[in-house]
Amino acid sequence: MNGSTGVVYDETALIALGAGNSLASQFMSNTEHGPTRHVYVPALCLAAADGRRKGLADRVGALPAAEIVALDFAGAQAVGALLQAGVEWRLGQAIHLSRPTVDWPDGRPVLTAEPDLYADMPLVRTIRLPERR
Repeated sequence: MNGSTGVVYDETALIALGAGNSLASQFMSNTEHGPTRHVYVPALCLAAADGRRKGLADRVGALPAAEIVALDFAGAQAVGALLQAGVEWRLGQAIHLSRPTVDWPDGRPVLTAEPDLYADMPLVRTIRLPERR
């Protein structure tokens, strides 16, 4: 999207957000400052995070800035291929959303507390969340 910036929250970023991580909160609040800033929350990552931190899905779903992304047919195919390649299901949709598309030719970085999880994934950029102090 021309002139737009977007970031994809993975499971670890959602858990950090729920725990009060300031950078995770800052990305979310910055989207309220303009229509060209987007926070994408893959539904599979939200489900994984909610499984680890009960009630997190309700809280994230109530945030106006969070764009919950359903797993559509193309996404299901892409995640299925990643699963066949040995990628964990909780990462698959974040990887799919982060890769370049027509609308996002440079892709969208994944906000994560564990960037090493994506080290072997081509075309995936990450933003490391600092550990909470």
